[in-house]
Amino acid sequence: MKKIIPSFILLTFSILVFFVSDINTAGKQFGKISLPLGKVEVQATGVEAWEKAKPNRPVFEGDVIRTAPKSRAEITLQGGGKMRIGENSELELTAANVKPMAKNFSANLKKGNIFVSAKAVFGEKKSVSVRTPTAVAAIRGTKYRAKAGDDESEVLVYDGKVDVNAAKNIIDERQEKRKSLDPGSAPGKPKFTLGPVTEVSGPYEVTLEDWISLVEGMQINVRKDGKYHMFKFDQAKDGDLDFVQWNKELDAAEE
Repeated sequence: MKKIIPSFILLTFSILVFFVSDINTAGKQFGKISLPLGKVEVQATGVEAWEKAKPNRPVFEGDVIRTAPKSRAEITLQGGGKMRIGENSELELTAANVKPMAKNFSANLKKGNIFVSAKAVFGEKKSVSVRTPTAVAAIRGTKYRAKAGDDESEVLVYDGKVDVNAAKNIIDERQEKRKSLDPGSAPGKPKFTLGPVTEVSGPYEVTLEDWISLVEGMQINVRKDGKYHMFKFDQAKDGDLDFVQWNKELDAAEE
Protein backbone atom coordinates (compact mmCIF):
# COMPACT_ATOMS: atom_id res chain seq x y z
CA MET A 1 0.00 0.00 0.00
CA LYS A 2 2.90 2.35 0.82
CA LYS A 3 4.32 1.87 -2.71
CA ILE A 4 0.96 2.68 -4.35
CA ILE A 5 0.54 6.10 -2.65
CA PRO A 6 3.71 7.75 -4.11
CA SER A 7 2.79 6.42 -7.57
CA PHE A 8 -0.70 7.86 -7.23
CA ILE A 9 0.69 11.24 -6.16
CA LEU A 10 3.14 11.24 -9.06
CA LEU A 11 0.36 10.40 -11.53
CA THR A 12 -1.87 13.15 -10.13
CA PHE A 13 0.97 15.68 -10.36
CA SER A 14 1.71 14.68 -13.97
CA ILE A 15 -1.92 15.15 -14.98
CA LEU A 16 -2.00 18.55 -13.25
CA VAL A 17 1.20 19.68 -15.02
CA PHE A 18 -0.21 18.57 -18.38
CA PHE A 19 -3.49 20.39 -17.71
CA VAL A 20 -1.75 23.62 -16.72
CA SER A 21 0.68 23.49 -19.64
CA ASP A 22 -2.21 22.86 -22.03
CA ILE A 23 -3.93 26.02 -20.73
CA ASN A 24 -0.75 28.04 -21.12
CA THR A 25 -0.26 26.99 -24.73
CA ALA A 26 -3.65 28.44 -25.63
CA GLY A 27 -3.95 32.18 -25.97
CA LYS A 28 -6.68 34.32 -24.53
CA GLN A 29 -10.17 33.12 -25.31
CA PHE A 30 -11.50 34.86 -28.41
CA GLY A 31 -15.02 33.50 -28.09
CA LYS A 32 -16.86 30.35 -29.12
CA ILE A 33 -18.19 28.82 -32.32
CA SER A 34 -21.84 29.25 -31.50
CA LEU A 35 -23.22 27.99 -34.82
CA PRO A 36 -21.25 25.64 -37.12
CA LEU A 37 -23.20 24.74 -40.25
CA GLY A 38 -21.90 22.08 -42.62
CA LYS A 39 -18.20 21.23 -42.51
CA VAL A 40 -16.49 23.65 -40.11
CA GLU A 41 -13.01 22.86 -38.78
CA VAL A 42 -10.61 24.39 -36.26
CA GLN A 43 -6.84 24.25 -36.16
CA ALA A 44 -5.70 25.02 -32.61
CA THR A 45 -2.51 26.99 -31.97
CA GLY A 46 0.59 24.86 -32.39
CA VAL A 47 -1.37 21.89 -33.76
CA GLU A 48 -1.11 20.67 -37.35
CA ALA A 49 -4.31 18.63 -37.37
CA TRP A 50 -7.76 20.07 -38.01
CA GLU A 51 -10.73 19.00 -35.92
CA LYS A 52 -14.46 19.27 -36.50
CA ALA A 53 -16.01 22.26 -34.75
CA LYS A 54 -18.83 21.35 -32.39
CA PRO A 55 -21.45 23.87 -31.18
CA ASN A 56 -20.16 26.22 -28.45
CA ARG A 57 -16.56 25.10 -28.92
CA PRO A 58 -14.24 27.70 -27.32
CA VAL A 59 -11.70 29.32 -29.66
CA PHE A 60 -8.55 31.18 -28.69
CA GLU A 61 -5.93 33.57 -30.03
CA GLY A 62 -3.95 31.85 -32.76
CA ASP A 63 -6.70 29.39 -33.71
CA VAL A 64 -7.73 29.14 -37.37
CA ILE A 65 -11.29 28.39 -38.47
CA ARG A 66 -12.16 27.21 -41.97
CA THR A 67 -15.35 26.30 -43.79
CA ALA A 68 -15.94 23.94 -46.69
CA PRO A 69 -18.31 24.57 -49.65
CA LYS A 70 -21.92 25.11 -48.54
CA SER A 71 -20.76 25.63 -44.96
CA ARG A 72 -20.82 28.58 -42.56
CA ALA A 73 -19.90 29.44 -39.01
CA GLU A 74 -20.84 31.98 -36.39
CA ILE A 75 -18.32 33.01 -33.74
CA THR A 76 -19.67 34.73 -30.63
CA LEU A 77 -17.04 37.09 -29.23
CA GLN A 78 -16.12 37.23 -25.57
CA GLY A 79 -18.24 39.95 -24.02
CA GLY A 80 -20.66 40.18 -26.95
CA GLY A 81 -20.59 40.61 -30.70
CA LYS A 82 -20.52 38.26 -33.68
CA MET A 83 -18.25 37.24 -36.52
CA ARG A 84 -19.77 35.05 -39.22
CA ILE A 85 -17.84 33.49 -42.08
CA GLY A 86 -19.29 32.14 -45.30
CA GLU A 87 -18.39 29.08 -47.32
CA ASN A 88 -14.80 28.44 -48.47
CA SER A 89 -13.50 30.87 -45.86
CA GLU A 90 -10.47 30.77 -43.58
CA LEU A 91 -10.15 33.02 -40.55
CA GLU A 92 -7.19 33.33 -38.18
CA LEU A 93 -8.01 34.72 -34.74
CA THR A 94 -5.01 36.93 -34.05
CA ALA A 95 -5.76 38.84 -30.82
CA ALA A 96 -8.36 39.31 -28.09
CA ASN A 97 -8.13 41.83 -25.27
CA VAL A 98 -11.29 41.74 -23.18
CA LYS A 99 -11.85 44.04 -20.22
CA PRO A 100 -15.11 45.08 -18.50
CA MET A 101 -15.54 48.30 -20.52
CA ALA A 102 -13.02 47.83 -23.33
CA LYS A 103 -12.98 44.93 -25.76
CA ASN A 104 -10.62 44.66 -28.73
CA PHE A 105 -10.46 41.85 -31.26
CA SER A 106 -8.46 41.35 -34.43
CA ALA A 107 -8.54 38.59 -37.03
CA ASN A 108 -6.98 37.77 -40.37
CA LEU A 109 -9.39 36.75 -43.13
CA LYS A 110 -7.15 34.73 -45.43
CA LYS A 111 -9.94 34.00 -47.90
CA GLY A 112 -13.71 34.11 -48.21
CA ASN A 113 -16.40 36.31 -46.65
CA ILE A 114 -16.92 37.65 -43.15
CA PHE A 115 -19.75 39.58 -41.54
CA VAL A 116 -19.03 41.49 -38.33
CA SER A 117 -21.70 42.73 -35.94
CA ALA A 118 -20.36 44.27 -32.74
CA LYS A 119 -22.34 47.07 -31.15
CA ALA A 120 -20.93 48.60 -27.98
CA VAL A 121 -23.12 48.99 -24.91
CA PHE A 122 -23.42 52.35 -23.14
CA GLY A 123 -20.00 53.57 -22.04
CA GLU A 124 -18.20 50.58 -23.54
CA LYS A 125 -15.38 50.77 -26.08
CA LYS A 126 -15.35 47.95 -28.59
CA SER A 127 -13.09 47.53 -31.60
CA VAL A 128 -13.14 44.65 -34.07
CA SER A 129 -10.60 44.75 -36.89
CA VAL A 130 -10.27 42.32 -39.77
CA ARG A 131 -7.31 42.13 -42.11
CA THR A 132 -7.57 40.79 -45.64
CA PRO A 133 -4.68 40.23 -48.08
CA THR A 134 -5.01 43.83 -49.33
CA ALA A 135 -6.88 45.86 -46.68
CA VAL A 136 -7.57 46.34 -42.98
CA ALA A 137 -11.03 47.24 -41.65
CA ALA A 138 -11.49 48.45 -38.06
CA ILE A 139 -14.84 49.18 -36.45
CA ARG A 140 -16.11 50.59 -33.21
CA GLY A 141 -19.63 49.26 -32.65
CA THR A 142 -21.16 48.67 -36.07
CA LYS A 143 -21.84 46.15 -38.85
CA TYR A 144 -19.85 45.46 -41.98
CA ARG A 145 -18.94 42.73 -44.43
CA ALA A 146 -15.52 42.04 -45.92
CA LYS A 147 -14.50 39.82 -48.80
CA ALA A 148 -10.87 38.72 -49.08
CA GLY A 149 -9.01 38.38 -52.34
CA ASP A 150 -5.32 38.13 -53.18
CA ASP A 151 -5.60 40.86 -55.82
CA GLU A 152 -8.49 42.89 -54.41
CA SER A 153 -10.59 43.01 -51.24
CA GLU A 154 -13.98 44.57 -50.51
CA VAL A 155 -15.47 46.20 -47.42
CA LEU A 156 -19.19 47.11 -47.24
CA VAL A 157 -20.73 49.05 -44.35
CA TYR A 158 -24.26 48.27 -43.14
CA ASP A 159 -24.37 50.34 -39.97
CA GLY A 160 -22.13 52.85 -38.18
CA LYS A 161 -18.61 53.69 -39.35
CA VAL A 162 -15.66 51.60 -40.52
CA ASP A 163 -12.07 52.80 -40.80
CA VAL A 164 -10.17 51.22 -43.70
CA ASN A 165 -6.55 51.27 -44.80
CA ALA A 166 -4.35 49.21 -47.07
CA ALA A 167 -2.79 46.13 -45.49
CA LYS A 168 0.51 46.75 -43.70
CA ASN A 169 2.51 44.59 -46.13
CA ILE A 170 1.24 46.71 -49.02
CA ILE A 171 2.07 49.96 -47.20
CA ASP A 172 5.56 48.68 -46.37
CA GLU A 173 6.14 47.56 -49.95
CA ARG A 174 5.06 50.96 -51.26
CA GLN A 175 7.39 52.73 -48.84
CA GLU A 176 10.29 50.52 -49.86
CA LYS A 177 9.69 51.41 -53.49
CA ARG A 178 9.74 55.10 -52.60
CA LYS A 179 13.01 54.67 -50.72
CA SER A 180 14.57 52.89 -53.70
CA LEU A 181 13.54 55.75 -55.96
CA ASP A 182 14.78 58.37 -53.51
CA PRO A 183 17.29 56.84 -51.07
CA GLY A 184 17.73 60.16 -49.25
CA SER A 185 14.12 60.33 -48.14
CA ALA A 186 12.58 58.28 -45.35
CA PRO A 187 8.88 57.53 -45.11
CA GLY A 188 7.02 59.57 -42.54
CA LYS A 189 4.77 58.22 -39.86
CA PRO A 190 1.23 57.33 -40.93
CA LYS A 191 -1.18 60.15 -40.20
CA PHE A 192 -4.14 57.90 -39.36
CA THR A 193 -6.51 60.75 -40.13
CA LEU A 194 -10.06 59.97 -41.15
CA GLY A 195 -10.84 61.30 -44.57
CA PRO A 196 -14.26 62.51 -45.64
CA VAL A 197 -16.62 60.00 -47.21
CA THR A 198 -16.50 61.02 -50.85
CA GLU A 199 -16.16 59.11 -54.07
CA VAL A 200 -12.83 59.23 -55.86
CA SER A 201 -12.85 60.77 -59.32
CA GLY A 202 -12.55 57.39 -60.99
CA PRO A 203 -12.01 53.73 -60.16
CA TYR A 204 -8.56 52.94 -58.77
CA GLU A 205 -6.96 56.30 -59.59
CA VAL A 206 -5.94 57.09 -56.02
CA THR A 207 -3.61 55.19 -53.70
CA LEU A 208 -4.83 54.61 -50.15
CA GLU A 209 -2.26 56.43 -48.00
CA ASP A 210 -4.05 56.93 -44.67
CA TRP A 211 -7.03 55.55 -42.82
CA ILE A 212 -10.31 56.54 -44.41
CA SER A 213 -13.74 56.41 -42.81
CA LEU A 214 -16.80 54.84 -44.44
CA VAL A 215 -20.40 55.21 -43.31
CA GLU A 216 -23.53 53.15 -43.90
CA GLY A 217 -24.16 52.28 -47.55
CA MET A 218 -20.55 52.78 -48.67
CA GLN A 219 -18.21 50.21 -50.18
CA ILE A 220 -14.47 50.32 -50.76
CA ASN A 221 -12.43 47.99 -52.96
CA VAL A 222 -8.69 47.96 -52.29
CA ARG A 223 -6.26 46.40 -54.76
CA LYS A 224 -2.89 44.84 -53.97
CA ASP A 225 -1.13 47.91 -55.37
CA GLY A 226 -2.85 50.03 -52.70
CA LYS A 227 -5.18 51.81 -55.10
CA TYR A 228 -8.84 51.92 -54.17
CA HIS A 229 -12.33 52.73 -55.40
CA MET A 230 -15.02 53.94 -52.97
CA PHE A 231 -18.69 54.20 -53.88
CA LYS A 232 -22.28 53.67 -52.73
CA PHE A 233 -23.18 50.04 -53.24
CA ASP A 234 -26.56 48.75 -54.41
CA GLN A 235 -28.12 47.69 -51.10
CA ALA A 236 -31.07 45.96 -52.77
CA LYS A 237 -28.78 43.84 -54.95
CA ASP A 238 -26.47 43.14 -52.03
CA GLY A 239 -29.47 42.09 -49.93
CA ASP A 240 -30.27 39.35 -52.43
CA LEU A 241 -27.03 37.53 -51.63
CA ASP A 242 -27.67 34.36 -49.64
CA PHE A 243 -24.87 35.08 -47.15
CA VAL A 244 -26.21 38.59 -46.48
CA GLN A 245 -29.77 37.32 -46.02
CA TRP A 246 -28.54 34.70 -43.54
CA ASN A 247 -26.79 37.36 -41.45
CA LYS A 248 -29.83 39.62 -41.45
CA GLU A 249 -32.05 36.75 -40.30
CA LEU A 250 -29.70 35.92 -37.42
CA ASP A 251 -29.44 39.57 -36.37
CA ALA A 252 -33.22 39.95 -36.46
CA ALA A 253 -33.69 36.83 -34.33
CA GLU A 254 -31.36 38.25 -31.67
CA GLU A 255 -33.09 41.65 -31.41
